[in-house]
Amino acid sequence: MESVPQFFRTGPSPQARLFFFSLLSILLMIADLRFESLHKVRQAIGVILYPLQKIALAPASFYDQVETLIEDLRLTKEINYLRQQYFLYQQQFSRLQILEEENTHLRRLLNAAKQTEVKSIMAEILYIPRDPFKRKIILNRGASDGIDAGQVVVDDLGVIGQVTQIFPWSAEVTLITDKDHAVPIQVARNGLRSVISGVGKNNELELRYLSINADIQVNDLLVTSGIGGIYPPGLPVAKVEKIEHDRSYNFSRITCAPIAGVDRNRHVLILSIPPSEPESTTNNNTIEPKSSN
Repeated sequence: MESVPQFFRTGPSPQARLFFFSLLSILLMIADLRFESLHKVRQAIGVILYPLQKIALAPASFYDQVETLIEDLRLTKEINYLRQQYFLYQQQFSRLQILEEENTHLRRLLNAAKQTEVKSIMAEILYIPRDPFKRKIILNRGASDGIDAGQVVVDDLGVIGQVTQIFPWSAEVTLITDKDHAVPIQVARNGLRSVISGVGKNNELELRYLSINADIQVNDLLVTSGIGGIYPPGLPVAKVEKIEHDRSYNFSRITCAPIAGVDRNRHVLILSIPPSEPESTTNNNTIEPKSSN
């Protein structure tokens, strides 16, 4: 190996330099650790180097900010997409729930139609008239379907109302909760007969003009009595909820709740009016003679 010329050999040897700087470093460390003499020097150097560090780290910091911005935009877009999917699936789930409830109700209606002795036809509620003082609904069956005024409307639980007006392709039904509607009923427990009327509220009926001594109790089931020939006997109408006795009057105030889903169902059954039995006009004192040839 070619040696360095004597001209370029200046100063101590590398080994001596290494030893010197190592010893100097150790002494400075001991002095700083014991006397903290270099604390201000470090602070001054830090202040001088801080702008240089910021400049040196600026590209990396800018890259990190751009990367964070891109990631935030991607996450925002993904969140919006997931939110839209959630609302879509929620709407679909709600529709499926409604369809399932309607199918269950339709099956119960079909079973009720099979069990009743009166001929019936299924109908769908088209809309509810905007009259705050009346309780009526409009069905999609009318005169063209053979519907007549007076026919009884029920669901799978009990009586809903009565057809009161006919149109060619629709019919108006007055609900049992209408304040001008009344249904002849009897107490299923003992056969006590009376008339139940609406009060203009969706979930409330009232038994009027019933003596305070009448045998009626809370939770008694009220069914149609069949008197009048319009309502078939035995159809559930209401259940007694509250009985108020006022000794100053001769009648009790009896509040009832309808059994049927008066304000809940979309499909109902229209019952045919049972044919009236012809009256017998036979005279026991009159005997028709037989014709003889």
